[in-house]
Amino acid sequence: MLYLVPTPIGNLEDITLRALRVLREVDLIACEDTRISARLLQHYGITTPTTSYHAHNEARKATELIGRLKMGARIALITDAGMPGISDPGFFLVRACIQQGLPVVALPGPTAFVPALVASGLPTDRFVFEGFLPTKKGRQKRLMALAGEPRTLVFYEAPHRLIKTLDELAQVLGDDRAAVVVRELTKTFEELARGTLRTLHTYYAAQNRIRGEVVLIVAGSDYRPDPYWPRDQAQITPSFAQSPMP
Repeated sequence: MLYLVPTPIGNLEDITLRALRVLREVDLIACEDTRISARLLQHYGITTPTTSYHAHNEARKATELIGRLKMGARIALITDAGMPGISDPGFFLVRACIQQGLPVVALPGPTAFVPALVASGLPTDRFVFEGFLPTKKGRQKRLMALAGEPRTLVFYEAPHRLIKTLDELAQVLGDDRAAVVVRELTKTFEELARGTLRTLHTYYAAQNRIRGEVVLIVAGSDYRPDPYWPRDQAQITPSFAQSPMP
């Protein structure tokens, strides 16, 4: 049986008791990067054997893992952070299991875009998750296709591409489109910035360096922000991720 086990996206406390139990009881843990996963496993005293499974070996490794699953092995699939299969090669292994009639169990747990979305202040009743935009081929076509999308748009973005993406989105969707950038979610330097695509572009273009993985939430084409929404400049919310509860 294959278990999809979500892991913390930053704060090591953000893992379920069930996830810890599964990681202890399975025969093997397939990791996106065994070195990164080792920190989590060592923190919780988990000694289950690990193996690598990532975008560069997914075809070959999936065949190996399927073979072990057919022999009755229990395997947990984890990513560096968050839910396996979301913007990572987990989908390839899940599809292979389904094709072979092997059971797949997905555990609920951490993923970056859901807490970013619900904290953004933009509508959550209807949204579309776009993941990472194409870096080259098809990028402009995808942006144009999203121009009239009425639902809230949710993207993942690398920090070194954030400024370019904000600029291109502003050109296609409009400078005044409401948007939110969430960085370093659940970590010490967590940051939530609200504004428009253009004011957010101005803010981040003035930064010396942008760190941490980014969730970018953009209002749909039909949304009209409330009067309180910051339009003249980006509004930065400081991190409370590591603050003790009163």
